[in-house]
Amino acid sequence: MNELTNDTRALAMVLDTDPDVAAVLSLQLHVLGLESRYYRQSSLLLEEMVVCRPQLVIMALEFADHDGIALLRRLAELDFQGRVLLLSGVERKISRIAERVGRTLGLQMLGSLEKPMRLAELRQRLGNLRVGRQPPAEVEGDPVFSAEELDQALERRELTVHYQPQFELSSGRLSGVEALVRWAHPEMGLIGPASFLPLLTPAQSKRLTCHVLCQAMVDAEQWGQMGLMLSLSVNVTADDLMSDDLLSLMQHRAPGESPLVVLEITETAAMDDELLGSEVAARLHLNGMEVSVDDFGVGFSSLSRLQVLPISELKVDRSFVRYLHEESQDAAIVEAVALLGRRLGIRVVAEGVEELASLALLERYGCTHVQGFGLSRPVPAEAIPELARLQLPTLSSIVDSGASLGSTP
Repeated sequence: MNELTNDTRALAMVLDTDPDVAAVLSLQLHVLGLESRYYRQSSLLLEEMVVCRPQLVIMALEFADHDGIALLRRLAELDFQGRVLLLSGVERKISRIAERVGRTLGLQMLGSLEKPMRLAELRQRLGNLRVGRQPPAEVEGDPVFSAEELDQALERRELTVHYQPQFELSSGRLSGVEALVRWAHPEMGLIGPASFLPLLTPAQSKRLTCHVLCQAMVDAEQWGQMGLMLSLSVNVTADDLMSDDLLSLMQHRAPGESPLVVLEITETAAMDDELLGSEVAARLHLNGMEVSVDDFGVGFSSLSRLQVLPISELKVDRSFVRYLHEESQDAAIVEAVALLGRRLGIRVVAEGVEELASLALLERYGCTHVQGFGLSRPVPAEAIPELARLQLPTLSSIVDSGASLGSTP
């Protein structure tokens, strides 16, 4: 018997014009420990959600009284703090636009769910959503974390670094890591970056970048002493790249000196006319650093700028990699970016790899490196040497054979 009563179950609101879809979802949500309520009109859902405080909204994009994107805007206006999962039923391009609109509005988007819904896929989409319990009371007014708390966290070195492993496709070896910040809060435990990065002031953001880079360099030096030479990727902002503080940390490093430091910047910022001018490009090179364009393919950029900017790596956005086998358009985009990388002589990293079966296809297209939860989730520094030892033969065999061995734990 389920120990959770209806009083303790979290609430999911389902919006769809098809009652059969609602019935299937209701059963699946019940299995996962959520209570659900079904709506055919968005106006009724909006009226009740102020009182009910749902943890999750599952919604189609086409229904009678509003379109789905208009509803996303209404949810944002109501400051909805739960998660939003879209139901398929429209062209994939439309659902992706809706996802991006939702994220831009500050909503916590969980992607799209294909019809007919499968319980395993629904569970995966919910991810780390704490199903089965009502969310804790939200703090009204000021943000959960103040600028002073974030300053104290920096001073007490509570902001730690975990590493997303990156693998070379041709050999299957662990070739690099991406440094990702976590807050080891003394009372709340490990907190992900989405909960505090948006609250950082520009000055705090620069301090955090320097802190992450310094800690990552220390960890990379320790790995090097064990004979493990890895590239080190660090996410930076446009302001970081133009800052003397960042460059001063890396002075007197010759090109190619270990560890190779790769500064990742999003495509939109990387394509700014005033960013990475000739002076900055020369200084980056002289200080032994490379630049990677993160989430490539999502923004609208001039490809000709890749000829003049000091770009050493393109990271194909996970939204194209996720549906590689189902969507021919996604596959075509990944293949085109890989070809572009080969012609320009730069690395091409496929992000968001969730299925090992996609590795052979990514290699055939010409991607050089891969990363994603299907290979490994972000891990602490001390786990990297053991991960390198265990993953190497497994990935090599998959790449060589093109076979799928299922999900890696």
